[in-house]
Amino acid sequence: MAEKIVSPGVFTNEVDQSFLPAGVQAIGAAVIGPTQKGPAGIPTKVSSYSEFVQIFGGKFTSGSGASEQSYKYLTNYSAQEYLKYADTLTVVRIMAGDYAPATSDIIAGATTGTTVSSGSLTLVTNATEEAFKIVAGSTTRIFRSAVDGTGDSADGSVRFFTVGGTPTEMAGNLASEITAEAIPGITATNVGAILVLSGSAAGTTANGFTFATASKAAPNSFGTTAGTNLFTMGGGTATSTETSVVTLTTLSDGADQNSLTAVEGTNNTLASGSENNIRWEVTSQNENKGTFNLIIRRGDDTIKRKSIVEQFTNLSLDPNSSDYIARRIGDQSFTLRDSAGADPFLQLSGSYANRSKYVRATVLKNTYNYLDANGNVRDDSLKDFIPEVGSGSFSTGADGNIQHPQKFHDTITELNVQGYNPASAAQGGTAYSDAIKLLKNQDEYDINLISCPGLVDDKHGTTIGELVQMCEDRSDCFAVIDPVLYSGGITAAVAKGEARETNYAAMYWPWVKIPDTDLGRNVWVPASTVIPSVYAFNDRVSAPWFAPAGLNRGGIDIAVQTERKLTHANRDTLYESNVNPIATFPNSGVTVFGQKTLQKKASALDRVNVRRLLIAAKKFIASTTKFLVFENNTAATRNRFLSIVNPYFENVQQRQGLYGFKVVMDETNNTPDVIDRNTMVGQIFLQPAKAAEFIVIDFNILPTGAAFPE
Repeated sequence: MAEKIVSPGVFTNEVDQSFLPAGVQAIGAAVIGPTQKGPAGIPTKVSSYSEFVQIFGGKFTSGSGASEQSYKYLTNYSAQEYLKYADTLTVVRIMAGDYAPATSDIIAGATTGTTVSSGSLTLVTNATEEAFKIVAGSTTRIFRSAVDGTGDSADGSVRFFTVGGTPTEMAGNLASEITAEAIPGITATNVGAILVLSGSAAGTTANGFTFATASKAAPNSFGTTAGTNLFTMGGGTATSTETSVVTLTTLSDGADQNSLTAVEGTNNTLASGSENNIRWEVTSQNENKGTFNLIIRRGDDTIKRKSIVEQFTNLSLDPNSSDYIARRIGDQSFTLRDSAGADPFLQLSGSYANRSKYVRATVLKNTYNYLDANGNVRDDSLKDFIPEVGSGSFSTGADGNIQHPQKFHDTITELNVQGYNPASAAQGGTAYSDAIKLLKNQDEYDINLISCPGLVDDKHGTTIGELVQMCEDRSDCFAVIDPVLYSGGITAAVAKGEARETNYAAMYWPWVKIPDTDLGRNVWVPASTVIPSVYAFNDRVSAPWFAPAGLNRGGIDIAVQTERKLTHANRDTLYESNVNPIATFPNSGVTVFGQKTLQKKASALDRVNVRRLLIAAKKFIASTTKFLVFENNTAATRNRFLSIVNPYFENVQQRQGLYGFKVVMDETNNTPDVIDRNTMVGQIFLQPAKAAEFIVIDFNILPTGAAFPE
């Protein structure tokens, strides 16, 4: 007690023991496979199918001509079904070879040269004056100069006057008339460059015009014959002082991110623009503040009907500003290191987290301290770097190594799994292996279930073996795998079930047909596409320690039919070899009717519900007791552990997951020599509840008058 006790009395004190340990955060499955778009090789969490589609895309077309058709990857179906019942899914997109995102530069500065319309400038003579006829399109205008040289400037250049004009220099007169007449290819801004002919050098090119020379001494002699073309308008190469100030890079990889076309069509349309790619537009700029507004538009919109997906106002190129474009949009990217090695990892570069869902920004020109302490522009030259108002599209995106035509659904082959070949390192094998090894990191990726729909043990055994080994190494994750391709047959499925030995994976067969409303047809998918959703439904209505099988929790409600309707004998054959059958029952539909792991030895862990009970328990204890690490190994610390673990297992027991349990962490297993090794030891004894997979009923026929047994 803090207070001093002198005289007798009753003293109270408060000891708050109601603090609850941090629970386990949402843990979900992982799926590895191709997608239509999105970051490649980067494990990415999504919490809904709409978010999945936004990041990884939906349907797309493949093939050409009459064979062109819309498809969706198996990864989409797996995500769509799983996220009906679960809150989080980790997705790893597969791409192979030299894939790349698309890029586009935001420009500052102005074009100083302009390619103009087709036309010509012709010399015409008469007795008193020289006339120059500009022909541009269907428009013809005549301009004259005085024969006496009036208006010739001292620098030796020839000045022209308009018809009816007074002998003053042309800068204002001719500019206003050209503007009024709207002569194609000639504007008031380029009049001075085009029609004030310097006597310095013949053949000078600017704005699409080649100039002849004239001198003050012979103002009417242009070195050409009257009635011929002095030069032709059009075809000139534009010169520019444009500067790239920011590079935008799509967060998604692939050629489908390229919206660039050589020429914009009517209403600003892009021939390569689609709902799956983007374009950008700078809508306004403020040189007094050094800011500009940027919008990200969908690639298939038009100037009249813009489809804005993101917008950022008052952006700056000043790193000291809170509106610095890299800070507001984000500039981070991941690079895969040690690819194809034993321990690949992702290296993060960039200073600011990506806030945009579509692009990241790389600043090429910074405007440090654009405004001074008084709010004035510190250096007028910095204004040259403020982006121009205008729009841009993306290019340089690449798909890497992908086979065409891609094989989908029931046409998948050993060497063409949705366009990838897992047996070839360059065509997908390394990508799958890297993804599996990345997910081995328990600290970074908290998952409890994983699948690679499209890969089968019969044809892609090496990659499936890596998947199972990853789950065993983590010891807190479970793999769902397929034995054979479509039409592989029950004999081949049984052989693969007998060949595997692990309690960290389960195998299911046969394939199932599901409807796709986006495509307007039914498609065949391997069992691993939909089984994770069965697990998620099981966990939502019951708990991981219940069997994800049977008519109550094992129904595949989306399935239209199975590849083969299994008889009771077929189911026996599969189950004896640890392949979980997917059965079809009248009025009950397609149902998972088995829950064996691939463990051969008979024990509690040869069942899926028991293995998943252990995974759930490990997840809880690991996440809630990590705060005890580095605490003193005393009775108080050990009691804190017991106060966390005992209530958890009591709850599991109450919810039918355990018949009994016991947790020991005291002086009996934390002896002085254990404590001296800086170790705290606990022991947990569990009696897992078993699923009633076989219900045996004895019907006893008794003679008349027999007494019923008690």
